[in-house]
Amino acid sequence: MSSSQEQALLSLLSHLALSCDGAVLGVALAYAAIRSIIKFTSSSSALHKLRRAPSVKVSDLRSILAVDDPQSSDESQPQPDGKILIVRGTVEAKSAIDGNWKSLRPNVLVSKESGDKAVVLQRTQTCIYNEWKGFLGWTSDLRSIFARSWREQESTSLRTVPFVLVEGGKWPHSDFVVVNLDGSRHPLPLTTVYHQLQPVSASPYTFLQALFGHEFPVGLLDEEKILPLGKDITAVGVCSLKDGIPEIKSCKDLPYFLTEMTKDQMVVELAFGTKVLLLSGIVLGSLSVGILGYAVVRNWNKLKEWRQRRRFQQPNPPANDAYEFQIVEEDATDVPDGMLCVICLTRRRRSAFVPCGHLVCCQSCAITVEHAAAPKCPVCRQEIRASVRIYDS
Repeated sequence: MSSSQEQALLSLLSHLALSCDGAVLGVALAYAAIRSIIKFTSSSSALHKLRRAPSVKVSDLRSILAVDDPQSSDESQPQPDGKILIVRGTVEAKSAIDGNWKSLRPNVLVSKESGDKAVVLQRTQTCIYNEWKGFLGWTSDLRSIFARSWREQESTSLRTVPFVLVEGGKWPHSDFVVVNLDGSRHPLPLTTVYHQLQPVSASPYTFLQALFGHEFPVGLLDEEKILPLGKDITAVGVCSLKDGIPEIKSCKDLPYFLTEMTKDQMVVELAFGTKVLLLSGIVLGSLSVGILGYAVVRNWNKLKEWRQRRRFQQPNPPANDAYEFQIVEEDATDVPDGMLCVICLTRRRRSAFVPCGHLVCCQSCAITVEHAAAPKCPVCRQEIRASVRIYDS
């Protein structure tokens, strides 16, 4: 997205956020604060579980799970609930520890580019686009704001084979834990073994796309990541006995499953993230309360002013022209000294203001002062509510 498009988008967002005296911005900040507090709650719960989870070796799993399992006498029965554990081990293909003729031909994946053996292979192709505004450049601005996110620019393929974690440097692998990836959406500790950007050749269709301001592909980024054999990783999840074999699977309440970090590193990182979520929730919540309070007060004052203007702008009921002419003629003749209206200086003082009570204006000028946006007495400058005509006895 070019700088002009970014400026247009930022201008649009700023006008939208500051509308209604910042009420929209206040609501957005309140939503972000609520989301931060919700994430803080879940992160605090995950941190508590992670601190309580014991860090064990692969060789200790069977004894720990057998003690916790009330049906340990019959290992053919799987444990129904399991226990959250932290296990550090080395990646190995499951076929290598089966102990049969299949181990002669282990079921592993081989990287096409590097030739490394792995149990997880992920290949990603990302199409990189460029654009020229062409003769209809304003259409590309709209597409860059609304339509670019709709385009699928990346394709990913993931292949896995069954694998286990074993004790590093120990052979034969009599103790192991099976890693179950079913239902896991946690990131994997993959290693990049291939990364190359290939240019895309232009075509006549590409020229037409550029001419009318459409995006056109200029390169294809090809990446290959693997989880290689022999890599030391940490598994954090629910561990249980399945047919007498330890198995670990991901826990949706924890942000980690397979990682290169140790328990202490995970605790430090999660504790820092929890503090950031708490502080951001407090700061965003305070800002949203202040902005929403300011917006409510401003809009309430605007509503009061609008109602006042509407009341003053309502037409006065038609009066008797002959009666008004008679009053004007009467007030304009034979005015004693000191009784002239302080505003027009031509008519007799007839109307007193409420609540100050000053009799300083004629009826016409008093009505004009009363219908002003901020009516005040011309003598004491006190705010008035109405005017009363005074009649001589």
